[in-house]
Amino acid sequence: MLMIGIDVGTTNSKVGVMDAKGKVLAIASRPTISYMHEEGFSYYDPEQMWDDITGMIQEVTSNVDAAQIASIGITSMAESGLILNEETGKPQSIFVPWFDTCSQDQARHIAAESDAMEQFTKSGLNLSFKLGLAKILWIRSRNPQALEQGKWLTVSGYIAYRLSGVMACDYTLAARTYAFDLNTKSWDRAFIAHFGVNPNLFPELVPSGVPLGKVTDEVRTLGLPAHTVVAIAGHDHVSAALAVGAISSGDVYNSMGTAETLVGIISERKLGAEEYHSGLSYGVHAVPGQYFWMGGNSSSGGSVEWIRKVIGVNTLDYMTMKNEVASCLTGPTGILYYPYLSGCGAPTPDSGAKAAFIGLSKSHGRPQILKALLEGTAYQQEYIRRSAEQVTGQHIHQVRVIGGGTRLEPWMQIKAAVSGVELILPEVDEAAVLGAAMIAAIGAKQYANAEEAVAAIQQEASLRRVSYAEEEHQAYQQFYTDKFVPIQAALRNWEL
Repeated sequence: MLMIGIDVGTTNSKVGVMDAKGKVLAIASRPTISYMHEEGFSYYDPEQMWDDITGMIQEVTSNVDAAQIASIGITSMAESGLILNEETGKPQSIFVPWFDTCSQDQARHIAAESDAMEQFTKSGLNLSFKLGLAKILWIRSRNPQALEQGKWLTVSGYIAYRLSGVMACDYTLAARTYAFDLNTKSWDRAFIAHFGVNPNLFPELVPSGVPLGKVTDEVRTLGLPAHTVVAIAGHDHVSAALAVGAISSGDVYNSMGTAETLVGIISERKLGAEEYHSGLSYGVHAVPGQYFWMGGNSSSGGSVEWIRKVIGVNTLDYMTMKNEVASCLTGPTGILYYPYLSGCGAPTPDSGAKAAFIGLSKSHGRPQILKALLEGTAYQQEYIRRSAEQVTGQHIHQVRVIGGGTRLEPWMQIKAAVSGVELILPEVDEAAVLGAAMIAAIGAKQYANAEEAVAAIQQEASLRRVSYAEEEHQAYQQFYTDKFVPIQAALRNWEL
């Protein structure tokens, strides 16, 4: 049995073929091309995206025994979407990216017309311009006809439709629209209608991994056998959780890229004031009976790339950065860095928060500033971790970590020392791609459940662990408590 995973990310998209033990047999990658409209907003072109995916499918299937491919799972960036005509399947809008702020006015309108706490207890979300409903209202403001006879599809839903001919949305991505009720696992039709939107704009709901159907005759020309089933694997961070084995209540993993996200699992439960004030977001997990919680820092790896550009990318390569940070004394630098280049996320969301270095003196050189930047991202992650511990009642003593940041060893050591948590670094190639393939294979009954899938995959995986010295941890904790948290509040109220 072979399985395909597709991951459509913000920067790059990938297609991979894996065997039943998770070994990557073929992988293809292409940039996810975004465009800038003359009116100033970003967008993805649906046909460009589809052409890239089909090209990668052809590339990987040509390198394996394609007759063995049993299933395809698609994962993607969460809130991006478009509207298709439900009869013809033709786009009636552009693909609106999650990160574009074009829908800020619509988010403010939703806020004025709703009770934030009441909607949180249903949606698991704090309102943001990123969310699907705000994007839909923005599309309508530009072209009211775009919603007529339309269906809102996420990126995963769109690719699944092009492969299977079925329009649908899985629970993990529905949970990023602000129009989904976690309690009933259904669209919040009354809330949607309140904004003058036909609730039928939202497609059929399915659990993650449930087969939508087999590949169409048209896409069989890509090298796919007729028996291959297609499934939406959902939110990329949730998909990756399966690849790293974070599938039980209390498991936590950390995805490190340009943005950094801490993702955990709790049993399904009614959300209330405590969850609302945690600043975290919640949704239905791909593992039955579980919710995910999530908190992120949008400028974690982004801070590293920012400082490299300021200094000069040719002057500051990753090996140089690693060596300079490693040359510093152990423990806190005494410099605070707040990684709010794109605002602050959980647990105190504020898109207007500003980044800052505080505590510099003439005795500090480049190594100390670089280390302070890494410390700041670790302090912010600790801020999220503590909020999650408080609201879930679960002590986080281990965190699985994936992503490009894991290759910068001093960063991992700082993160472990700040948090007092053992970091586990699974050597899993392409976690989101693999997780998407696993979720679809579970839905296709190639594995009995998530536990069996993880057991099969982890036979091939190896783990690296990062621990910390207790004395260093105590020094970081004192600095975090006495300095980072009190000053952070002032930056959230910054006005130019």
